[in-house]
Formats: sequence, C-alpha cells, structure tokens
Amino acid sequence: MARIVEYFQDNMDVYLAALQQHAAISLLSVLVAALIGIPLGAFCARRDTLYNAVTGVFNTLRILPSLAVLVLCIPLMGVGVKPAVVALVFLAIPPILINTALGFRTLPQGTMEAAEAMGMGPKRIFFTVELPLSTPMMLTGLKTATIEVIASATLAAYIGAGGLGNLIFTGLGLLRTDLLLIGGVSVAAMTLLAGFLWNLLEKVAIRYV
Repeated sequence: MARIVEYFQDNMDVYLAALQQHAAISLLSVLVAALIGIPLGAFCARRDTLYNAVTGVFNTLRILPSLAVLVLCIPLMGVGVKPAVVALVFLAIPPILINTALGFRTLPQGTMEAAEAMGMGPKRIFFTVELPLSTPMMLTGLKTATIEVIASATLAAYIGAGGLGNLIFTGLGLLRTDLLLIGGVSVAAMTLLAGFLWNLLEKVAIRYV
C-alpha cells in the first residue's frame, strides 16, 4: 500500500495521462463501431440471407484475439493509436450489430400492423415505432461492446498506443505488484462505471419507449 501511495504522489500526471489515453481509445473505438454496427444491423434485420451472412462474418471475426488483429494491422498502419482502434472496432462491432438486428427482428407484429393501419409510411414507422422499440437492445449491445473494449484496450500498450496497459505491462516486466494493482483496478473500475452508466441509460430509454 505504501508503494501505491508513493506512486500516486510522484506520478499522478503520468497516471492521469494513461487514464485519459485509455478512455479516449475506448470511446473512439465504440463510437466508430456504433457508426458501422447500428446502420448495418438495422439494414440487414429484415433480410434473412443478409442477416445470416453478416452476423456469421462478424461472429467469426469476434473469435480472433484482439492481439492477433493488432499484429496484423501493424504492417499496414505501423504502431500507435490507429491499429489499436481498428482492432478494438472489430471487437466492438459484433455485439452492437447483432443486438441492433435482434431489436428490429423481434418487434411486436401487432404494433407494426397497427402503425400501418394508421397510414404511416415506411420512413415514419422506422423513426417513430421501429427505432424507439429497438433502442433497449441497441443499448445492450453498446454496453457489452464498451465493457469488452475497455478491458481489451490494455493491449494497446503493446504497440505504443498508451493507456493503462502501460502500467500493467511495466508491472509484469519489473515484478511490481503495485503497478499491476493500480492498472488492473483502474481498468476494472472503468468497466464497472461504464456498465453502470449504460444501465442507467437503458432504464431511462425503457421508461420512454
């Protein structure tokens, strides 16, 4: 405990910079994944063949370890933030895409028929009925993706992208338990905070659906 206190006294600026880098990489990765996964999930939801093909491809990609994707990206993009974000985007797209598609595929048929009977056009039905009703499932996918990305972003330190992984890998290399605890507990705290915020947002969204 004394070494942990000493670390924060001497290296608070380094810790805060690593925390900021970790949060920025995670947020950017989830944002890019959402911009790809949500529209693609909504588009393929009503097309069984396309849905099966797209989910099959991304489920296969999900099996690939993030570290393997990082290694594959290095020859194309070098080291740094860019390959780390690409690897994390591949990790984050499947839960977002699959949950979005499921949200649209499991809409109550009676509600859809009622909307059509009221004379709503496809565009209005999408924005006033389909999108709001599928939002809770989308948020579940975003929560899952965020938690996975925050946990996996520690690997970004392998290729010079920074983040809390620097503390963890330095602790492993120097056999410093204090650095391992600081890095590991910080990542765990970030995932718990992210899960709490998404749960809160889900409750608010469900209240107004």
